[in-house]
Amino acid sequence: MYQTLLASLEKGLLTITINRADKLNALNKNVMCDLDALVNEIEVNSEIKAVIITGAGQKAFVAGADISEFVGLSTDDGKALAKTGQDIFSRIENCTKPIVAAVNGFALGGGCELAMACHFRIASDNAKFGQPEVNLGLIPGYGGTQRMVQLIGKGRALELLMTGNLIDASIALDYGLVNHVVPQDDLLPKAKMILEQIMAKAPLAVEKCITAANAVFGEANGYDVELNAFGECFSTNDMKEGTAAFLEKRKPKFKGV
Repeated sequence: MYQTLLASLEKGLLTITINRADKLNALNKNVMCDLDALVNEIEVNSEIKAVIITGAGQKAFVAGADISEFVGLSTDDGKALAKTGQDIFSRIENCTKPIVAAVNGFALGGGCELAMACHFRIASDNAKFGQPEVNLGLIPGYGGTQRMVQLIGKGRALELLMTGNLIDASIALDYGLVNHVVPQDDLLPKAKMILEQIMAKAPLAVEKCITAANAVFGEANGYDVELNAFGECFSTNDMKEGTAAFLEKRKPKFKGV
């Protein structure tokens, strides 16, 4: 189904591996096309409840974009390239099902941008993050300047953006860029453990958590988004089941309706 991605679906959890280990999983046109198709599949396939995105091998999550594809591009070509990347990563960020980045090594340039577009990040202890585009006379173009400021603050973000320096997993944890740092062998089990907890909750409520949290950085009034989403929960069978289960002191059985 995909040229550059490996997909494994087990008990509702889809694990996606960017499979270009010989190129440190660099993003090229084929990878971006596959990621676009992936988001479509996630949204329409009812068997998929949550997603992990990781990279093949032990060296890199995604070590950047395929720079050879940048050669000879005009201003308009560059804008079109960035627009495509921004659109795909925005769809990941706003996906109605949780998507977690399991960062297993270098997450640089477009790889860091992809990780930041996911709902949260778990890193192996050998992971490194950075936006080194200034070394090429460029800046991040897939939303990296915006999401980095949102995640770690303007001062820290600008330092990383303007120096092109990399940070290791421990600093990324300190900055709030990642939620957890674990040994590489524990990376996917940790991600799966958290997502299994999430998948046990009411799917519509999880979806509304994503929507409301994303509204913090959007044009809409986030409090209004939260208010409306909260009200809409009361019309769901899952809310009725959840409250009944609480009062009856039993585990709820959510169905996503």
